[in-house]
Amino acid sequence: MTESQRPPASPKAPPPPPRRPATAPPPIAKQATGPLGHRAAPPPPTNASGIKVGSGLTLEKLIREAFDKGFSDVHLGVGEPPRFRNRGEIEKTEYPVTEEAVFYSWVSEILKPDEVQQFKQTLDFDGAAQYDFARVRINIFDSLRGPAMVLRLIPVKILTIDQLGLPMVLRDICHYHKGLVLVTGPTGSGKSTTLAAMIDYINDEMPRNIITIEDPIEFVHQSRRALIKQREVGLHTLKFGAALRASLREDPDIILVGEMRDQETVNTALKAAQTGHLVLGTLHTNSAVKTVERILNLYEPEQQAPVRVAIAESLVAVVAQGLCRTTDGKRAAFHDIMINTDAIRDYILRGKLDEVEALIPKCTFDGMCTMNQSLYALYEAGRITEETALEMSPKQNEMAQMLRGRI
Repeated sequence: MTESQRPPASPKAPPPPPRRPATAPPPIAKQATGPLGHRAAPPPPTNASGIKVGSGLTLEKLIREAFDKGFSDVHLGVGEPPRFRNRGEIEKTEYPVTEEAVFYSWVSEILKPDEVQQFKQTLDFDGAAQYDFARVRINIFDSLRGPAMVLRLIPVKILTIDQLGLPMVLRDICHYHKGLVLVTGPTGSGKSTTLAAMIDYINDEMPRNIITIEDPIEFVHQSRRALIKQREVGLHTLKFGAALRASLREDPDIILVGEMRDQETVNTALKAAQTGHLVLGTLHTNSAVKTVERILNLYEPEQQAPVRVAIAESLVAVVAQGLCRTTDGKRAAFHDIMINTDAIRDYILRGKLDEVEALIPKCTFDGMCTMNQSLYALYEAGRITEETALEMSPKQNEMAQMLRGRI
């Protein structure tokens, strides 16, 4: 029956609402945005095609569950049930296997429609989202089974150096006015958490201008005694290198570089460190000495001599970090810390990095330590077991001798 064939409505009855065509998509609710322009509030649990999530399990519920249980990551993918990372170990859940419609309904909670299309075209997406209880770093990718994503939970509250149990030498490092400070370690070792604690300490103690260049922004800082400007690659700047070069003209005291990823970044960071700025950055290396080697290996052999001189002159400290499970079911950081003293500087200039490695354990009065010394201190304090100390040690024979009291 067409509209013209319908009988007239009763004069007392209100007119019926207009009918939506069967092919029209449901209206999309306007999304709230967080302080940095990221999606802040999730929409109703429907995907981009209007398919309802039958279980009612929203992405926000999964993230809230992970947050409440102290998990660090949420792993989601088509053809797999949701999983969490619980203090370094992957933990399976009892939720059903994720279907593609459900997966895209979760994606639509944290991505704008144009970002969903961007992912479908490029098959990769990096970003961040803000909830009232946590911030989330997002990576979405395609795989053999179908699309998948990993969500890294970042606490809204930044823990202090004391609360994290970090070495007190990190406070001393924060008081330098210029130079290069590198916090290194594998993915998931707490590098960003340590850097955030150092920036938070500076924010409380010093009237400095801090520029951060991150991909994406993880911990969000509010200016207190320091002035903090945070920039995200792809959102507040198009290119990482361009933002780093521009930061030198933004009157900074401190520049935080998300990752020292290539020659251009290293060159600009070294230039900034040599011209009176304190530069903080990260690298994916497992020890302090290997960090110097990694930077040098970015260059051709004939270029390494001037770079070695620049590193020796500008380096303040390298803090290599790892995480291990503690006896109370939590995690603790252990460190390999190298402070660029006159002796260390001389060895770097001469290219004798093996001598640097041998010198570090003898310079504890300067705040230096090896990972084995750090692990042994945790063992002596009863925070980790002997098995954990051996498992996490980069030099297990030496660790075994320390545990037996032979060193």
